[in-house]
Amino acid sequence: MLRRNRALRTSLGSTALAAVAALTLTACGSGAQGGSGGGTKVGLITKTDTNPFFVKMKEGAERAAKENGVELVSAAGKFDGDNAGQVTAIENMVNSGVKGILITPNDSKAIVPALEKARAKGILVIALDSPTEPQDATDALFATDNVKAGELIGRYAKAAMAGKEARIATLDLAPGVAVGVQRHQGFLKGFGVAEGDPSVVCRQDTGGDQAKGQTAMENCLQKAPDINVVYTINEPAALGAYTALKAKGLEKKVLVVSVDGGCTGTKAVKEGKIAATSQQYPLEMASQGVKAVAAFAKGGKKVSGYTDTGVTLVTDAAKPGVDAKDTAYGLEKCWG
Repeated sequence: MLRRNRALRTSLGSTALAAVAALTLTACGSGAQGGSGGGTKVGLITKTDTNPFFVKMKEGAERAAKENGVELVSAAGKFDGDNAGQVTAIENMVNSGVKGILITPNDSKAIVPALEKARAKGILVIALDSPTEPQDATDALFATDNVKAGELIGRYAKAAMAGKEARIATLDLAPGVAVGVQRHQGFLKGFGVAEGDPSVVCRQDTGGDQAKGQTAMENCLQKAPDINVVYTINEPAALGAYTALKAKGLEKKVLVVSVDGGCTGTKAVKEGKIAATSQQYPLEMASQGVKAVAAFAKGGKKVSGYTDTGVTLVTDAAKPGVDAKDTAYGLEKCWG
């Protein structure tokens, strides 16, 4: 699924990637018009265009583009993990004359050569939500502290277990995606266990997809029917896990925690399907990114380093020693 850059260069002439390129061009052409801005274009490339998180991110970018008098052009991968589609989108945007590119990388390492080419042409490149590997392959990063997001729900899960022996399943993202690795590591840190600890009885990748989350949970239950804690990379995976647990009559016996804070996920916390989630703020990431590119176009000053756009634990069953907000707060701040 994740191709290296050399393979991409070899295959760009193929019919399959020609089709991807055409689709990406259409996506770029559908970008929001935000005023002339002296012809300043800002590119936004998300992992997909269907996940509510990235839908809200695009809304934030469109709003900021209008406020700052620039033109937004946008594109997305065809699926979570589609590095080839994002490489093609970068090339298209460079050719269209964008001043800056905002990107949520599908593959933190494989995307780097394409970003380096863009930066070599004087384009400001900002990662949103997910850092590249290495992080300095982009000029700046606007993102949730994903380690902290994982750590918050790990600490919450540990407190909720109240000393009971844990049998943990982790429903992760996919290999090579920094955001998934960081949340997973944060959860383990917050729970107080190391990688490979025997209390983690099952680990499955879900791609952040609800149907795959359900399948992953079913697989874990076959392997370890006594699972009592489930960490999920995001709320779609959490809801998939909940469906599998409910089918076995286990939905009230297993603690499910997650990350994202979308409206659907926050409602699921309110309904008791998810015990707690770490809420992040995609609109803020995109808004700050567009403003940074607009400022660069106007004055030439490049933003740099990491900007934390915030994370909040949301639950209606707060535990001592773990800072949290209730779902009323979460629903005011949610997206999707």
